[in-house]
Amino acid sequence: MNTPQHTTDASGAAISATPAAGRTETRERLAGSAYDLLVIGGGILGTSVAWHAAQSGLRVAMVDAGDFAGATSSASSKLVHGGLRYLQTGAVRLVAENHHERRVLAKDVAPHLVNPLTFHLPVYKDGPHGAAKLGAGVFAYSALSAFGDGVGRIISPAKAAAANPALRTDNLKAVAVYGDHQMNDARVAVLTVRAAVAAGAAVLNHAEVTGLRFTHGRVTGAEVRDRVDGTEFGISARLVLNATGPWVDHLRRLEHPGAAPSVRLSKGAHIVLRRTAPWRAALATPVDKYRITFALPWEDQLLLGTTDEPYEGDPGEVRATEADIQQILAEAALSVRDTQLDRDLLTYAFAGLRVLPGGPGGVESAKRETVVTEGRGGMLSVAGGKWTTYRHIGRTVLAKLAKLPGLGIAEDMEPVRELVRRAPLPGVANPNAVAHRLLVDSEPGGRMDPLTARHLATHYGSLALEIADLVRRDPALGERIHPAGPEIWAQVVYARDQEWAQTVDDVLRRRTTVTIRGLDTEEVREKVAAVLARREG
Repeated sequence: MNTPQHTTDASGAAISATPAAGRTETRERLAGSAYDLLVIGGGILGTSVAWHAAQSGLRVAMVDAGDFAGATSSASSKLVHGGLRYLQTGAVRLVAENHHERRVLAKDVAPHLVNPLTFHLPVYKDGPHGAAKLGAGVFAYSALSAFGDGVGRIISPAKAAAANPALRTDNLKAVAVYGDHQMNDARVAVLTVRAAVAAGAAVLNHAEVTGLRFTHGRVTGAEVRDRVDGTEFGISARLVLNATGPWVDHLRRLEHPGAAPSVRLSKGAHIVLRRTAPWRAALATPVDKYRITFALPWEDQLLLGTTDEPYEGDPGEVRATEADIQQILAEAALSVRDTQLDRDLLTYAFAGLRVLPGGPGGVESAKRETVVTEGRGGMLSVAGGKWTTYRHIGRTVLAKLAKLPGLGIAEDMEPVRELVRRAPLPGVANPNAVAHRLLVDSEPGGRMDPLTARHLATHYGSLALEIADLVRRDPALGERIHPAGPEIWAQVVYARDQEWAQTVDDVLRRRTTVTIRGLDTEEVREKVAAVLARREG
């Protein structure tokens, strides 16, 4: 196909309004205003705090040196879960809290993005756990969620194999069943940024903090360089929040060169394979008494992982190595048949970094908790956390900001308890209803492919109707980006104009699923680059 050219209608007007200003206008706004809060880092924590702070009435700015959720926050296991393994440590209250957040996300906040997923936990002869123990564990797990996903139970190997033909049944004694949820983490991140902007936040990705501003020894802003065109500017704020994830200690040293390390890093790698058989349930297979390896049906593919090992290198250079791939495949083989684990099926491999509290012991036993510290210049640093509880963490950090003395922030914000606790993300809608609308509203002779309609509905919710409008205005945008995937060129234009996509990877890896499907060919990348180069304004 010819790369789509049109971004305006017949009158020359823009197809749809940009949710945020162009980069030049945004830079001018950031440099010309005084903010209550500057959030540095646009991952899980930064976007959540920015969203909740803007909701509370604060003037909020957020910048990220890369793309929003461009690092660890888009390299997760894609799960929204209660944390079954936490029951081993007796963390019953934590599991119950996680379940609450999980169900609010799935029912109220993002039902268009968070999907239920049945899990099978196989029990093999000579395995680390017995059937009785796991059966009791999944029952207790489901009870802590008020049986909202059914009752945790034990089923026969034959019944489990019927759901997953790729399940290895040799020496399989039983299978424990429970329910959780999954998501596309990058899509949740982008829509959280849109929610923050809708609440009044000013945001800019690919904007690197090169230094901090100080007033009488206190951090009162940052010096920033736009990585897209090199423009340098500054942002002033009453309070600066360091939410840079694996880079949290790097920024703390800009505040105080002698700052001691506050966190340590653990690498988690995953691989994606094409599926060779239906997967009606995910597999959570015990590797030993503490670790579990996942085999997850995700985005029409199979997601395997994860690893958990110390990482001391440059966070920007983290990659899934050949050793990681071999380990993941070997651990998956505990419960997955070899036919599904052929290396020729590999479409993508990725790795992210868990930010863990400093301290003794191995990373596998470190607590998965959020660390909040205040530096000598008054900058708050926050690290750790996970997607399931990202809204809760945002509210918790906001409550801490309100209690800081001498800033007067509390007087300018609504109490955290008054925030709309279940405010939905943009596009909230029933995906089935949206997919139906996309199909029945298609122009005669231009009916949308059902796979594409379903894909748009489950990644954009009602915003998918805006993408369909692009296609109505320019039918060429309805063509697939790659014939083997469901995505269409209208998504590239939408990512460029509505979702801050600046680079080819922003589009193909995080705004769409083209890369994880192994479909980002050189031809596709060149055409996407051409569309991005025609950015208006």
